[in-house]
Amino acid sequence: MLIQYLPILLFLAIAIGLAGVIVLASYVVARQNPDAEKVSSYECGFAPFGDARGQFDVRFYLVAILFIIFDLEVAFLFPWAISLGHLGMLGFWSMIAFLGVLTIGFIYEWKKGALEWE
Repeated sequence: MLIQYLPILLFLAIAIGLAGVIVLASYVVARQNPDAEKVSSYECGFAPFGDARGQFDVRFYLVAILFIIFDLEVAFLFPWAISLGHLGMLGFWSMIAFLGVLTIGFIYEWKKGALEWE
């Protein structure tokens, strides 16, 4: 029974071996002499200014959360669209309810002004 896992183990061994060879080759082929500029904290050409722990506007987080929500919506829509023929009307109306809830949430965010950027 364990012989059935041999192709998977062989694939993993080849993948790990190839990754190791590629990393080792990058150390052998590439020059390894970084200067002080290269290993400094900032490579942008000028010294850092201000505090790195400054607060972001809350709208930035709202836009990020909205992006994640609609990204997940698309992740649910692809498998649903592929299997729609097998799901029937129940699958169709359940997805319409799902999209309705997301649309109501989007309209709420829009009306609250969370998408307005100043």
